[in-house]
Amino acid sequence: MAYVTDRKRVTGLGSAKSGTAHHWTMTVTSVALLLLTPFFLFIIGGLLGQPHADVVTSLSRPMPALVVSAYLVVGMHHMRLGMQVLIEDYFRGLSRKVGLIVTTILCYGLAAGGLVALAQIAL
Repeated sequence: MAYVTDRKRVTGLGSAKSGTAHHWTMTVTSVALLLLTPFFLFIIGGLLGQPHADVVTSLSRPMPALVVSAYLVVGMHHMRLGMQVLIEDYFRGLSRKVGLIVTTILCYGLAAGGLVALAQIAL
């Protein structure tokens, strides 16, 4: 409390108290992506240039489909958190709010679209 000005102490304005949770979530998603990326690249890299039937056969198995779906969800969540930091640092007022809303819709929309596409391939 020593670093809070008298005005902020009176009005109750101070830390948002969400920085630790945000940092921890970014760390966890970073580690998850670090573990998932080699498996994702092995699966998708092996499918590049393959005929459509081979891609469908490979992604119809549970483990490759699970790895690809986990990579999509974790990757898009991590991207949203990273873009949130950039928007909060460089935008103010209404543009900040609009940027955060658009970013959230974009990231989760991409994740949902990827999962739907994977489900259509796998089923």
